[in-house]
Amino acid sequence: MMSSEQILLLVAGFPGTGKSRLRTLVQKRLGPFASLSLDDVKEELYDCRGFVDSAAREHLDRAALEIFLAQVRTMMAAGRPILAEYPFSEKQRPQLEAACADYEVRPVTVRLVADFEVLFERQRERDLDPSRHVGHLVDTYRPGDTLVDRRAAPRLLRREVFLDRYLHRGYGTFALGTTIEIDTTDFEQIDDDDLISRISQASRIARTDRGTDLIEKERA
Repeated sequence: MMSSEQILLLVAGFPGTGKSRLRTLVQKRLGPFASLSLDDVKEELYDCRGFVDSAAREHLDRAALEIFLAQVRTMMAAGRPILAEYPFSEKQRPQLEAACADYEVRPVTVRLVADFEVLFERQRERDLDPSRHVGHLVDTYRPGDTLVDRRAAPRLLRREVFLDRYLHRGYGTFALGTTIEIDTTDFEQIDDDDLISRISQASRIARTDRGTDLIEKERA
């Protein structure tokens, strides 16, 4: 274990809220962070192992979570500030909380939220984008597979599926440590300078007053 003012910055929130964009912004303005993404780990496993059916894919996804959490602990042990991006929920909270306690790391959560209709359209557009890894859209995948018609993909996001996730997975309520909430319904209304200032302030609060969780909400 180590004693420090090390920060774990969690960029959380619904799919389509702009977590990757924020990760890039924070890395550029406040970095360097050790940057971790659970989706990146999943995609590496898809490309390394492939999967023959949905059950096999679920096994890989669970393995990806374990690898991701191991990476978080490794970076904590190295004393590096960490930026982790994912639609975190209560499912990952116990392990993250335990890691922070073991390595005396101060967690800060930036939780991104937005209107459902906007998010559904963004997520749908992302799934149809050729840059989106095919493994997220299929039940069977061999490394290197491509999709000729993404609109026919078996896991292409359907409205009812996304609504169920939106309402029941807890993406909009996850919080660990000092927390700020940003509404990203309209990206053009977000003031990057103000956003970075608020994240800096939340990090300072986390470092100086560990026992206080600040939930700050602001409609962008």
